[in-house]
Amino acid sequence: MATTRRQFVQAGGLGTLSAAAALSQSTPRSPNDRIQFATIGIGGMGFGDTGHALATPGTKLVAVCDIYKGRLDRAKELYGADLFTTRDYREILTRKDIDAVIVATPDHLHARISIDAMEAGKDVYVEKPMVQDWRHGHKMTEAALKTKRIVQVGSQRVSSVIYKKAQELLKAGAIGELNTVEAWWDRNSAIGAWQYSIPTDASPATVDWDRFLAHAPKRPFEPIRLFRWRNYKDYGTGVAGDLFVHLFSGMHFITGAIGPDRVFASGGLRFWKDGRDVPDIMLGLYDYPKTAAHPAFNLCLRVNFVNGAGETSGFRFVGSEGVMTVGGGVTVTRQPPETEPGTTVGTFSRQTQELFMRDYRKKYPPRPVTTATLEPTNDMRFDAPRGYSDHRDHFANFFSSVRSRKPVVEDAVFGLRAAAPALLSNESYSTGKIIEWDPVKMQVKG
Repeated sequence: MATTRRQFVQAGGLGTLSAAAALSQSTPRSPNDRIQFATIGIGGMGFGDTGHALATPGTKLVAVCDIYKGRLDRAKELYGADLFTTRDYREILTRKDIDAVIVATPDHLHARISIDAMEAGKDVYVEKPMVQDWRHGHKMTEAALKTKRIVQVGSQRVSSVIYKKAQELLKAGAIGELNTVEAWWDRNSAIGAWQYSIPTDASPATVDWDRFLAHAPKRPFEPIRLFRWRNYKDYGTGVAGDLFVHLFSGMHFITGAIGPDRVFASGGLRFWKDGRDVPDIMLGLYDYPKTAAHPAFNLCLRVNFVNGAGETSGFRFVGSEGVMTVGGGVTVTRQPPETEPGTTVGTFSRQTQELFMRDYRKKYPPRPVTTATLEPTNDMRFDAPRGYSDHRDHFANFFSSVRSRKPVVEDAVFGLRAAAPALLSNESYSTGKIIEWDPVKMQVKG
């Protein structure tokens, strides 16, 4: 196995050609071949997504939608005065010159807008989590199947060359048999904890408040609930929907898992007592049953907005022969399996020790010291190319599928299987109960 791993590592070194670069070499750049898209929800993620989409060769932004006038004005400042802007996303969907849309609205609007877009003949890139309620995920998967539209969910780690390398190493047996996965995302900043800026001109005149609320409970105008919507479960999905879902999607991609069968979460509101109704610390425990893709293993997740040590995020994949750490790169620390269990005979009488050791050495003869015995453990380290962006690769993969009509890396089914255990974590946290989940049927058991 050591020789096999060494050969694998030498042959499969981390490539430096990203998907975006590959796409730029393989796709035409003629103006007539451009994919024209619109962004629905041009807030923080909307502007970020739009920038990465425009960095993909052969794309053009033709329209944006947002319920706050200030962001529409900003979009024109950045992308040109001729940019079409609207507060009503349906005006985007009626345009024949739009091939695809980015849905980067608050979570409670994802499903409705995405389904409407597919039914209007548009391909969809929808931010994570795909839905606010896992039940709506089935409606989205049905719409994608019925309309034959391309749907990609915005958890970009599944397009990362780092996560692809981790997938290859795990499959090749770099850490033996997987038994535990630990993942975390710690933050220690106000912006990291969703304390976003509220514009001074926010008012019923500049904000379409009713369109923001949509099917959420009706209430008087309160700009903090719009501009810090992640803090409220009426519109967002808390730390689980914002960050757990990234960890689930990345881990599922690496392991080939489709979901846990048991979900339990705990946590609380420890520091950010600013009126929010979601926790700022959450921990989750998940049981993954054995499948053809992986052995049974346990997953432990932690998201902490008050850790006091800066922002860090990563994974530890623990196996029978080592540990693989995934973050800004991939590190494998090998620990060869024990050839014998060892003994604890020091408390036995001398005679009993001698009898025990005689039988023990028959079963576990001493190994001769050779060059092979002293061989290093083959620890490994891989890093992404300088300036690498998995977010940009994720959009490159999406637009490539829009052109080719081939499946995307993170379709609606994959997106639901990542979103559901995250959303069920919120339910477990609220009820204090373990939730049984069927990852194949994507249904709560019972």
